Amino acid sequence: MSILNISINEISTFYLVGFPDMESAHIWISIPICLLYTVAILGNCTILFFIKSEPSLHEPMYYFLSMLALSDLGLSISSLPTMLKVFLFNSPEISPNVCFAQQFFIHEFSAMESSVLLIMSFDRFIAICNPLRYSSILTSARVLQIGLAFALKNVLLILPFPVTLKHLRYCKKNLLSHSYCLHQDVMKLACSDNKFNVIYGLFVALSGILDITFIFLSYALILRAVLGIASQKERLKVLSTCVSHICAVLIFYVPVISLAVIYRIANLSSPITKILMADIFLLVPPVMNPIIYCVKSQQIRNVILEKLCQK
Repeated sequence: MSILNISINEISTFYLVGFPDMESAHIWISIPICLLYTVAILGNCTILFFIKSEPSLHEPMYYFLSMLALSDLGLSISSLPTMLKVFLFNSPEISPNVCFAQQFFIHEFSAMESSVLLIMSFDRFIAICNPLRYSSILTSARVLQIGLAFALKNVLLILPFPVTLKHLRYCKKNLLSHSYCLHQDVMKLACSDNKFNVIYGLFVALSGILDITFIFLSYALILRAVLGIASQKERLKVLSTCVSHICAVLIFYVPVISLAVIYRIANLSSPITKILMADIFLLVPPVMNPIIYCVKSQQIRNVILEKLCQK
């Protein structure tokens, strides 16, 4: 694809990339991608439907799960249009304004998912370390307030991305590295000073590191409390309530950390490896989270089976 144009004029179009040198196979690659998006959207919509319609699931843990499902749904819908354009319709063009909007929503829902995983770790901490006060601490109103506060925090955190990108000049390069727009990818195309974007991007990354740090601390305190239980059977029973959340944390953060490492050793990794890892980060968590919670949560599983048997 010879779109690495150099011009003195500002560019009006960016070009997305699927898998380099594999353009002829894009139509076949689109099949598993469409399948994954379908599973992600249906799975998260199913979680939201059952939590909303089933009174027995109107508990803090399931309210937080619905926030996770909303984040996954938003992440899938944000990246879906351009992924389909590139792989299914072989149409890589995207206007700068649409690109800025897309990267805002992708980063916003990613940040929200990180925040929800942090909130869910606090939920597990309170449920295990202070079970008698659990219902009085996490009331429905407080859960709503926590969700709205973190949503507002993430909007304010990510909002400078599209605003600052829009004020940069793009006059030399217009070829992006993925089939969707990311802040760190777009800012590299600028021919004006992007120092603020680099510094602010690091600040946003540090906020994500804080989330994983607090999640780790929550589980350290949970583990200390569990080790204080005399019966091994009771220890395993208590720890089993955290399995779904631990899986969700690993599924979300392992690709993020792997992608950061790959970019640090850019000379040793191929472009396809970077693209594949970034796609895993966007596609796998929204697909796997509903499956994990439906399989591991007996209450959700029983509700779904009951509804299916009624039909």
